[in-house]
Amino acid sequence: MTALLLGAVVLIAVSVFSGPLSRRGITSAMAFVLAGILIGFLTGGSPGLSLETSAVHRVAELALVFLLFTDAAHLDLSVLRRSLGWPGRLLAAGLPMTLLLGFGAALLLFPNLSPASAFLLSAMLCATDAALGHRVVEDPAVPAPVRQALNVESGLNDGIAVPFFLVSLDISLSTLEGSVPSAVAAAVAEQIGFGLLAGLVVGAGGGYLLRAAACRDWVGAEWRQPCTLAVALGAYSAAVSLGGSAFLAAFVAGMAFRRAGHAGMDDTMGFTAETGNILAAATWLIFGAVAVPAAFPHITWQVLVYAVLSLTAVRMLPVAAAMTGSGAPWQTRAFMGWFGPRGLASVVFALLAYERGTPAAVTLLTTVVATVGLSVFAHGLSARPLVALYHRWSRPAPGGSR
Repeated sequence: MTALLLGAVVLIAVSVFSGPLSRRGITSAMAFVLAGILIGFLTGGSPGLSLETSAVHRVAELALVFLLFTDAAHLDLSVLRRSLGWPGRLLAAGLPMTLLLGFGAALLLFPNLSPASAFLLSAMLCATDAALGHRVVEDPAVPAPVRQALNVESGLNDGIAVPFFLVSLDISLSTLEGSVPSAVAAAVAEQIGFGLLAGLVVGAGGGYLLRAAACRDWVGAEWRQPCTLAVALGAYSAAVSLGGSAFLAAFVAGMAFRRAGHAGMDDTMGFTAETGNILAAATWLIFGAVAVPAAFPHITWQVLVYAVLSLTAVRMLPVAAAMTGSGAPWQTRAFMGWFGPRGLASVVFALLAYERGTPAAVTLLTTVVATVGLSVFAHGLSARPLVALYHRWSRPAPGGSR
């Protein structure tokens, strides 16, 4: 109960001062991580929770699921269809290059890691975070094609990264059956195939039923919001039961829900989005109170260098290469390359690997914690000034356009 009481107090405090904090460029993730670190310090790193607790993993997972669902449901599909090439480039070319660069950097900086563990580290940190990118993808000062590309990328890349994460985890634990190529192919087919299936069926079915019921005035006003939350939960549960990617299912379900329910379903998203935000707040609080104290004594210069590389060269060079020939100017490529924050997906992957007892678990967890912690503050503090700078550059000049 101590952890719950402390969490409630922090949630009240951050809610009360959310306006002044936001005006000073302090995001909710930054505030909750800092509060968590303070709680960890005051409780000696033992606030009544453990990284091995399955509930901690579930809270982080559900937070990401709800946020992915609502982000996808708010996508402007007409804009997305006109600029589908950009997220396609980021996912088909940028993501594999990020995986390989991260793998190479891990081999160089951590020579004691096995190749499987090095690739596992890269897989845990290749996915970008939809929640930490909210300030950018929701800011109308950023051109719509850029916002849509970053939103779709963050919504789908963690689902695509899951098969590589699972296969490298099995290899590191020596539990892989069959050859690596066949295992990767099977994992990709299972995770992506069942994730897509669950998302499409539950999302489209839920959107159609809610719209049809609303047209017949069957749905009480107080039940529209919980119904949407149930659709997101249904897509998550179906994907997990089938063995597919819950993250991919959540994002696809959000798009299918909007398509089947049409834009009139936008007013049903508030409760689901706020539930995701509260669970994300709890995750960041636990991250600061438990994960940071556990990782801090093991931070080395290699860990810090890898964290910086993961957020810069390992991310930005593949984005620049993937966007070559797209017509995007270098300013746009640099902007999109920088705003690839690491967050909830990486935390979920790290908790799962730590819970499974993978070799070099402490090194892997420490590196993920350092990278995500750095990302929370670096991307949070840079969002407002860089968005303003990019807006000034991208604003069409008189008589011309960009």
